[in-house]
Amino acid sequence: MDEAELSRRDQALNGVYAPVNRERKVSAALRAYAAMATSADKGAVRDVSKLG
Repeated sequence: MDEAELSRRDQALNGVYAPVNRERKVSAALRAYAAMATSADKGAVRDVSKLG
């Protein structure tokens, strides 16, 4: 694939990829982890102080 095709595709997406009609079930455990997790540079560990 040449650079022109890559550029054309990037322009068509406005630089942002978003799947069409993506519906996914997110478990309660994953939602809870997401609410408590620190960023990757801090190890992505749970920090319960973020809850309150």
